[in-house]
Amino acid sequence: MSHAPWHHVCALDAILPGTGVCALVEGQQIALFRPTAAAQVYALDNLDPFAQASVLSRGLIGEHVGELWVASPLKKQHFRLSDGHCLENADFSLRAYEVQVLDGQIAVRL
Repeated sequence: MSHAPWHHVCALDAILPGTGVCALVEGQQIALFRPTAAAQVYALDNLDPFAQASVLSRGLIGEHVGELWVASPLKKQHFRLSDGHCLENADFSLRAYEVQVLDGQIAVRL
């Protein structure tokens, strides 16, 4: 368990269900995803390691083999929301961040 501080990002309602947004946290671009109307949010690095562009927050969320993934909008590689694992090439997996939603507010731990 990390002792790093939590960083307030935004209200849960600021992210429409089924979409992602980019947030700047301590100078880092973090992609936040809210797959459903539930208060479950995932956070990954926003940088697509294949395209070297900060675009993952604009990717499409989908389900594959019972897990939630985001497909990069540029080269279409899939990254698992829970841990950033890249389906096509594990060498290019992303860092995933801890997220908490308390009283309708999203916070991440870097």
